[in-house]
Amino acid sequence: MCGIVGYVGKQKAAAILIEGLKRLEYRGYDSAGIAVLQGGQIDIAKKTGRVENLVKEAARHRFTGTTGIGHTRWATHGGVTDANAHPHASSDGKFALIHNGVIENYSGMKKFLAGKGYAFSSETDTEALCNLIAYHYAKEPEPAPDSGKSRFFESVRRALMHVEGTYGIAALCTDCPGEIVAARKASPLVLGVGDQEYILASDVAALVSRTQNVVYLKDGELLHITPGEFSIITQNEEDVDPVVDTVSWNIEAASLGDYKHYMEKEIFEQPAALENSMRGRFSEDGSTANFGGLNLTAAELRQVDRIVFLGCGTAWHACLVTEHLIERYARLPVEVEYASEFRYRNTPLDRNTLFFVLSQSGETIDTLGALREAKRKGYKVLAINNTVGSSIARESDGGIYQHVGPEIGVASTKAFTSQILIGAMLALYIARMRDMSYNDGLAYAQAIKSVPDLVRRVLETQAAHIRDIAKRYAHYQDMLFLGRLSLFPIALEGALKLKEISYIHAEGYPAAEMKHGPIALVSEKCPAVFFAPKGEIFNKLVSSIQEIKARKGKTIVITTEGCEFPPGVADEIIHLPDCHEAVLPVIATIPVQLLSYHIALERGCDVDKPRNLAKSVTVE
Repeated sequence: MCGIVGYVGKQKAAAILIEGLKRLEYRGYDSAGIAVLQGGQIDIAKKTGRVENLVKEAARHRFTGTTGIGHTRWATHGGVTDANAHPHASSDGKFALIHNGVIENYSGMKKFLAGKGYAFSSETDTEALCNLIAYHYAKEPEPAPDSGKSRFFESVRRALMHVEGTYGIAALCTDCPGEIVAARKASPLVLGVGDQEYILASDVAALVSRTQNVVYLKDGELLHITPGEFSIITQNEEDVDPVVDTVSWNIEAASLGDYKHYMEKEIFEQPAALENSMRGRFSEDGSTANFGGLNLTAAELRQVDRIVFLGCGTAWHACLVTEHLIERYARLPVEVEYASEFRYRNTPLDRNTLFFVLSQSGETIDTLGALREAKRKGYKVLAINNTVGSSIARESDGGIYQHVGPEIGVASTKAFTSQILIGAMLALYIARMRDMSYNDGLAYAQAIKSVPDLVRRVLETQAAHIRDIAKRYAHYQDMLFLGRLSLFPIALEGALKLKEISYIHAEGYPAAEMKHGPIALVSEKCPAVFFAPKGEIFNKLVSSIQEIKARKGKTIVITTEGCEFPPGVADEIIHLPDCHEAVLPVIATIPVQLLSYHIALERGCDVDKPRNLAKSVTVE
């Protein structure tokens, strides 16, 4: 949450900062602002609302400086006001600060500083830290010229020693033209190393238009950028030898192209994204999957008696699908936990337990905390993750990269189906190590390889049909999503997608549980989306649909080709290609993504920037 960008170089900073903020707006869009060093002063422009509002405000300023910082906010402390927008200035005017995270002890900090004469003009925790930096700067003696130390840098370091909570920060000082000091603790920061310039950001999306050479900061590290060079030290003043990585995708991958919205683009990118997720991950004989990054031998994996999956939101739904597939095909016990709850519970754990954490961004703070808790207790933790260099990628013992490219839309689409696909491949991998036969493995692997074409077929044959259905259902205020077995989590995901981007109240349930309470919601004003594919429980699903119809509820049925329903049972039918049970959850996800997308458009909602949400949840 919140987007951070900074620039040091030879070009005018304001335009570069605003370009970066536009690319980071999906991380927070309550307000935006920039601060630029020029003429021995810090000039700040900030405005509530989208970055476009900031563009108009910035036009009133004459920004000419070549060093600056910018921020797009997702509000935590204080309402959405111009005063609470970042950057914040210290009351003496010497410092400007942008911040992502939560400073838990800011109240006591603020009280202390107010007693020292520092003034406050906002409700934020960030302004307290900005004034604390100014306080330490006033106390800090000017270092000897040959000491190699910076008074500005030392003031930030000393201030952070008093902070309880999380932060990704970047600061300017009027006495230090051409310099930025930045630091992180549980909130991502990455430095782009360009041609005679440096670009700081909370996400590589903000800097790949200028460079693909990056340095990922780790927790507890502080960064000092000066004209022509940068240095990194730890909070304990230990020098860090930076590792420069290369971003594997370019700016075109994060651009809209011919699409109206990122969500639409990312829905239609799924065939290619899924191909990338599975590329090179099958054995030579074609009967199983291969994962080179697990860092576990086959013998070690056979010793595992239980797997625990941890995730939040959409990733948690992917965990539920994977649980079903591993237990169904590998016959290994699996537990799924909310990452946000795991570290606060005293969960009994067996000795031979393996953990998997799922996070598209690799920075989800609840998932990162759960990972650390599992490792603290001595367990191996593997990650399914889409972001190379992220905190979760670095701190896990191994894992599987998704390779789906940047996902900009706040509501996850291609990252989710990739997580399910990788879960299906993981189930195959474990099953073949245990008791799945060669022939069954071969059929399973072939089914996985067919997924991109099956998804492409759904998009080509059903997209227009689903758009028409959406027009007929966009006015409803409540909706049920019902499925069984591996499609129950897809019902949960469908309900979440609809809530996220159209603001319709929606609930997902196992279809058989409908009679145990949710049926009370059914009326002509509450439609139900049913997953009813062919299989051994098809007739039971038809009976559940009939119970909805008996109570005047509208029904949208998602089924596989060849299934027939009694007359009048289904008001709308969406057909999926017949496919292997293991890959059905991926295929069944496409219709609910399209349905949510088109309903949101019919209701006039901003599908890429839904209210109150941000892409990466980096505050607890």
